[in-house]
Amino acid sequence: MQKITSIKTKTFFTLIALFIFNGCVSSGSYYVLSQAPQPAVTYTNKSRIIGVEKVTVPEYLYKREIAVAKTSSQISLLSGAVWGEDLDAGLTQRLISFLQKKFHQPSVYAYPWGLDREATVKVNVNITRFIAQGDRVYLDANWEVTHISTKRRKTGLFTTSVPTKSDAASIVSAMDKAFGVLEEEVAQGVKSF
Repeated sequence: MQKITSIKTKTFFTLIALFIFNGCVSSGSYYVLSQAPQPAVTYTNKSRIIGVEKVTVPEYLYKREIAVAKTSSQISLLSGAVWGEDLDAGLTQRLISFLQKKFHQPSVYAYPWGLDREATVKVNVNITRFIAQGDRVYLDANWEVTHISTKRRKTGLFTTSVPTKSDAASIVSAMDKAFGVLEEEVAQGVKSF
């Protein structure tokens, strides 16, 4: 009886291990958007500290599989195409890195932080649509740059679309280009302070 129980237990754990291994191996390609490009035009301004709040994204971007819109009210997930990062955290880090490069300034941090540094300017980006539909990737967002001490604000309503093919690599490439356009617009808002 003990021998049969032992064999069942070993078989059970072997099957579990195979399911886990199969899930890890067959998950397909992983994609990220968190690599900030080198800006074509840069500015020198090292006198301010920029705080970047966490970029907010629609719920469908919290899924690990890449979402595409079939219609204006229906999305599907691409099988074998998986995000290699949480997009809200990845896009926040990418925006921080881009602003550091754009302004030749290391003093760009995730906001809020401890009291040892006081931000001069705070950046907030809220993405409301970021998805492929048909032969385009659409990115809609609103952003706000606030000067902390004067409470002066600059806001923008952003929309763009970039051509794409239907495969995951093309969609991610188009998303990368679209977010790059948004980064440039946010940087112009920061530059105005």
